[in-house]
Amino acid sequence: MMESLRSIFKIPDLKRRILFTALILIVYRVGGHVPVPGVNAQALLEYFQSAQRGLLGLYDLFAGGAFSRATVFALGIMPYISASIIIQLFGAVFPYFQKLQKEGEQGRKKLTQLTRYGTVLLSLGQAYGVSIFLQRIPVTSSGQLVVPHPGWGFILLTMLALTTGTIVIMWFGELITERGIGNGISLIIFIGIVARFPNSIFDEMQQVIAGNRSLLVEAILWGLFVLTVAGTVLLTQGTRKIPVQYAKRVVGRKVYGGQSTHIPLRVNTAGVMPIIFAQSILFVPQTIVQFFPNSDFMQSVNALFDYQSMFYWVIYGAMIVFFTYFYTAIAFNPVDVADNMKKYGGFIPGVRPGKKTSEFIDHILTRITLPGSIFLAVIAIIPSIVTKLANVSYSFASFYGGTSLLIVVGVALDTLQQVESHLLMRHYDGFLKSGKIRGRKRF
Repeated sequence: MMESLRSIFKIPDLKRRILFTALILIVYRVGGHVPVPGVNAQALLEYFQSAQRGLLGLYDLFAGGAFSRATVFALGIMPYISASIIIQLFGAVFPYFQKLQKEGEQGRKKLTQLTRYGTVLLSLGQAYGVSIFLQRIPVTSSGQLVVPHPGWGFILLTMLALTTGTIVIMWFGELITERGIGNGISLIIFIGIVARFPNSIFDEMQQVIAGNRSLLVEAILWGLFVLTVAGTVLLTQGTRKIPVQYAKRVVGRKVYGGQSTHIPLRVNTAGVMPIIFAQSILFVPQTIVQFFPNSDFMQSVNALFDYQSMFYWVIYGAMIVFFTYFYTAIAFNPVDVADNMKKYGGFIPGVRPGKKTSEFIDHILTRITLPGSIFLAVIAIIPSIVTKLANVSYSFASFYGGTSLLIVVGVALDTLQQVESHLLMRHYDGFLKSGKIRGRKRF
């Protein structure tokens, strides 16, 4: 491992890419502490401490804590992610976007440009909502107002600052993807989540030092943490390989095809999106309850949808399984795969090309998605279970599973694989000489 780390800095291009990525991420973290003018940051932080597990907490997670501090990067990269998802969904509905998706590099550039425009529009709308939200926060327990001088001046200034911040973050992400190492947008989310980990560990140490938790229980919790991370890595890397044979074709004096390859079907094709969709929907009842603070019925509904209730766990898990199938159906189209294989003379041994091939791929994808979706649901529920049974702080328990762990593991593996490919291209040993990191585990 140490030899591989030393090899990284022996390759000028790889060294330059890693240092450039690190510099951009440092600038991003510094910008996450530049406050928006006209906001009482201390009063806002006091408010968030009582509402950190709701929809605002999820938003703050993707913003790396910048939302709870009301900085210029408060919107984070969420508007860009939302615009990307909308454009992707349009590709499954509107023929114009389907055509762009099939036009190769030119179509990709056009879709990227449309995503940028969508990001600006969503940022303006969300920034307006944030400014109204900040003005309506009631006086905190310490008697402070979050926005001492509300009005249209504050609204316009906030919209300008937050939209500009999102555009800068989007630019940072594209710079990292183009000139750095790894996926820029994913790394920005990754660094925001990881930045919370040291404080969470410190809080856990304080619990042990204060005698609130024994060393044995703490050791069991860390053992569970390691097992959960290992299981998440297996889920992220797991694939089912379908063998594909290409027939030989003679074009002029040249012979094309004849090679054997495979189609890698991922166990978790949907990634972290099912958890995000399920959380967004389950936060709706909690948001509605805030408008009816004196209603006993609404308070009962709020108790049912509490993140530590059994009812919440069952509904949450069922929705994750549903959205895993839903997003997989959007992200992977067996009919297109079968048509492309038939077009270039490819076939699955023992399966007729065309409709039979698409049905065969769809059948296998459906079967491997079921255990993947169930395991994804278990990982998503683990933080709530750990918080309730072991009395662990939610900030630390969030690293046991859910959105945080899946993003951290997925981005870390993707970045590590890119570094590995650079090392192997220049005839250096990779991080794992057995080569397991270069491919995905086969099921």
